[in-house]
Amino acid sequence: MTEHSLWRFSRALHRAINDRHFEDIETLIDEDVDWALYGPIDMFPFLGARQGKAAVLDVIRQLADNFQVRRFDRESIMLGMDSAASMLRYSLTALDSDKPISLRVAQFAQFRAGRLINMRVLIDTFDLVEQALGRAIHLPKVTSVG
Repeated sequence: MTEHSLWRFSRALHRAINDRHFEDIETLIDEDVDWALYGPIDMFPFLGARQGKAAVLDVIRQLADNFQVRRFDRESIMLGMDSAASMLRYSLTALDSDKPISLRVAQFAQFRAGRLINMRVLIDTFDLVEQALGRAIHLPKVTSVG
């Protein structure tokens, strides 16, 4: 049995972010990749939708410029022949402040011939924004109409 494409991609992504070793990740991304990281784009401009390998590699470089992955745990995972879905918990360090950041993400990936063709990542953004701001966000009470 051959190794699932997600494992190779995951290892290469973490090497690119932590060690700035981009060569392996480049070979695992399709030229026409469709990529979206859903989160607060105003605070983190590398989030959002990107199309094409060059744009995705730029995002990965921006991630490497801003964060180091300290730890990640797969809470759950489902693998298909050319797809994967997982819930992950990440422990990161913001490089500009040496501040720890913890976040949960849901990741959905599709591969063709071992290359990433589609990636969707949903980030638990409320918690992320509170950590980035360094304070709790107080929302107004919502009352029911009745």
